[in-house]
Amino acid sequence: MPNQPEPIRDAKPKYTQLFINNEWVNSSSGKTFEDKDPATFEKIADVQEGDAADVDKAVKAAKEAFKLGSPWRRMDASQRGRIINKIADLIERDAQLLASLECRDVGKPFTQAVGDVEGSVKEMRYYAGWTDKICGKTIPVDGEYFTYTRLEPVGVCAAIVPWNFPLMLLTWKVGAALAAGCTLVIKPSTQTPLTTLHFAQLCKEADLPAGVLNVIPGSGSTVGTALAKHMDVDKISFTGSTEVGRGVMKDAGESNLKKVTLELGGKSPNIVFADADLDEAVEVSHVGLFFNTGQCCTAASRAYVQEEIYDQFVAKSTERAKKKNVGDPFDPKNENGPQVSEEQQKKILELIESGKKEGAKLMTGGAKIEGKGYFIQPTVFADVTDNMRIAREEIFGPVQQIIKFKTIEEAIDRANDTAYGLAAAVHTKDINKALTLANSLRAGTVWVNCYHVVTSQAPFGGYKESGTGREHGEEGIHEYCEIKTVTIKVPHKNS
Repeated sequence: MPNQPEPIRDAKPKYTQLFINNEWVNSSSGKTFEDKDPATFEKIADVQEGDAADVDKAVKAAKEAFKLGSPWRRMDASQRGRIINKIADLIERDAQLLASLECRDVGKPFTQAVGDVEGSVKEMRYYAGWTDKICGKTIPVDGEYFTYTRLEPVGVCAAIVPWNFPLMLLTWKVGAALAAGCTLVIKPSTQTPLTTLHFAQLCKEADLPAGVLNVIPGSGSTVGTALAKHMDVDKISFTGSTEVGRGVMKDAGESNLKKVTLELGGKSPNIVFADADLDEAVEVSHVGLFFNTGQCCTAASRAYVQEEIYDQFVAKSTERAKKKNVGDPFDPKNENGPQVSEEQQKKILELIESGKKEGAKLMTGGAKIEGKGYFIQPTVFADVTDNMRIAREEIFGPVQQIIKFKTIEEAIDRANDTAYGLAAAVHTKDINKALTLANSLRAGTVWVNCYHVVTSQAPFGGYKESGTGREHGEEGIHEYCEIKTVTIKVPHKNS
């Protein structure tokens, strides 16, 4: 965006109902839930709470919109692209409100919320360009046959969106699904539903046909489960914890074997060799862990540092964390805001206590910040060992763990000794070392001398218990397509 928008500290949502078939409606039960600001504990809004009956209505609308002969299915691919581009334009137009709502809803610093909006615009524009480039192949089969493939939209898709990047991760799913020609029912997190609801209105304003996109706020156990089990949902995309992801896959398998894309937890190794630029590695590792108040599935949560520079790295990382400003997310001097909820704050503090009890050395932080808001001090642990809970479990908070290693072989083995495989990073000036690690680490993304570089063009997803399938890039499109093979007999005729 050309100019950084000014924040709206008391931003209020315009839309708090369910969005079904391009209409704003109350939930069938009439129930609502409170949406609160985690920095102030103030209520932002009461949001309509959907249930299984509302899911049925939304899926019915999406199914109707996907029928052959519907305006969406008859639409030229290039026109789909123009609509997606229009949605991107409207996100950019409403950037000030969207970023302010994201700041209040999640508690993330406003400048980071603006970055999320910018990322959402890029994602939609990237997939707008794909709509008329989704192509099959002609295949030279044996015999008197002409064989080709078609990539067809999979159908009605459910998208379950997490609370840490509500708008941006929404567009990761919606951009590819719309480009492929699918229809959608979206469940935002009950902790952060506001930008998803506003996004739905922008889709309507962009002339997306009725029923193509629907939004049902509500609990995961009710709305999420209903979507995962629904017999008329053809595909589900979920971003969240590995534990919940298992349930989504189980429900999908026990219902209609719907296609599943899962982007789940992580415990990403961040390997710093003695030949790295130390100051740069310290800063990149710091941002890799503390960005978004540590609430990132890709967080650099296992910093393996070679023994020759270990003490220096610990000292510099500790000083960097001590200087980190934490507080009001609308204040531009603050790099960290609150955790998203009391539940999340308690979970992080309990893991910090486990680190102390298991013998890790607390270098700084380690406690909540008293007063309003779910704030936690930036925390650094040294002398961490691989068997400690803080080295095994996903903390999802501002807690850096620094672990010592000796050799490249040891670093590879220990980095891969985890149930997760979402991301990894390597810091070194030696290209051979960098390529060896990049080829050996079992992770969906490996960064070299950088971190958190996630782009619309490059596929993103995890190995092992970090998920299945990919978002972004051409691979992201294919997750929303079925491949159909067509073979036509072409009799040979003598001339």
